[in-house]
Amino acid sequence: MARVAFIGLGIMGFQMAGHLASAGHEVTVANRTPAKAEKWVREYQGTLAHTPREAASDVDFVFTCVGNDDDLKNAVLGEHGAFANIKNGAMLIDHTTASAQIAVELAQKGKASGIAFLDAPVSGGEAGAKNGTLTVMMGGEQADFNRAKPLIEAYGQTIQHMGNVGTGQLTKMVNQICVAGLLEALAEGLNFGRCSGLDMEKVVDVITKGAAQSWQMENRARTMLEGEFDFGFAVKWMQKDLAICFREAKKIGVELPVTELVERFYAEIIGMSGERWDASSLIARLRRSN
Repeated sequence: MARVAFIGLGIMGFQMAGHLASAGHEVTVANRTPAKAEKWVREYQGTLAHTPREAASDVDFVFTCVGNDDDLKNAVLGEHGAFANIKNGAMLIDHTTASAQIAVELAQKGKASGIAFLDAPVSGGEAGAKNGTLTVMMGGEQADFNRAKPLIEAYGQTIQHMGNVGTGQLTKMVNQICVAGLLEALAEGLNFGRCSGLDMEKVVDVITKGAAQSWQMENRARTMLEGEFDFGFAVKWMQKDLAICFREAKKIGVELPVTELVERFYAEIIGMSGERWDASSLIARLRRSN
């Protein structure tokens, strides 16, 4: 069992830290909003820290799962960040969906102080975090991956080493590009079927057995048809992730025409006060005129 710190207790981090505690690890938590950390300590056996710096004291692993690059820099490199107090030989494992550039920067700064680093974004949503079935895509040294994997197995079902630092984040970009296109196609197909007067329960049941099958269809089709979006991965976070994809695509000279179109649709969803709706809410903009 290891001494670990977990920084960032949002929808994903709260559950992931809980799985680590349930697996028997000694967990110290810190969160920008103290109330969430206090709630976590009430639900699990662990220790409350008031800052990432305090949480990182004398632990072997520091996990981060925060909002974006700026949040990550503050949590790790800021005056009260983890690197201000992390011990030589410890490891930082970052589960934030962030840029590949910040991953490389943190790895370089960590290496200078004898700290290992892995960029390890996840996929699987709130349900995957709750059920401990997340997919984790990791960039960094193979030896560091091997060292971290037994801990991540507490909440990760599929854990893959992708290559050097940054490749975990690049892989997550591929994931988000695919998800955006899939969700729009699913929204259009379901809306078409509904407007055609089909029995959509039967439609979903049969096409999930064929070539149209996907995780999104199996997990989101029925809630999309019911107009239920008060859960899951928020539109505002999908927009953040897609912005990262667009910056990287520009850097490497790759076109993302469908993804750009879907991002505009998400802007419309936000205009419908859907900032916190699940990313599957793309169907809501189609239903406005039906």
